Amino acid sequence: MEAVAKLNNYPTSPRKMRLLVDLIRGMEVEKALAVLEHNPKHPAVPLRKLVLSAINNWKQKNEAGDESTLVVKTIMVDAARVIKRMRPAPQGRGYRVRKRSNHVTVVVDQKAIKN
Repeated sequence: MEAVAKLNNYPTSPRKMRLLVDLIRGMEVEKALAVLEHNPKHPAVPLRKLVLSAINNWKQKNEAGDESTLVVKTIMVDAARVIKRMRPAPQGRGYRVRKRSNHVTVVVDQKAIKN
């Protein structure tokens, strides 16, 4: 049985978050946590917490299950709200600054056993 965890409106552009998400997609959970712990990018910290949350959600659903076989089954980054600000520009103009944010959804599940 799979478990889901979501992170909504995190103030980082979706493009930057996808760089990290692509690293851990399909990985075993323990290996993904190790990769995120040693990654210098700033969204690695909330993404690691999100994976830990998904693991805990899975534990609550499957009390007798073995968590060492968990895999990041699906992980998605979607665009969220964009806050628009103005930055001063030459000759009395203003440049628009778009402060982007994103939603991240993580699904963890046990590894499929091949016969």
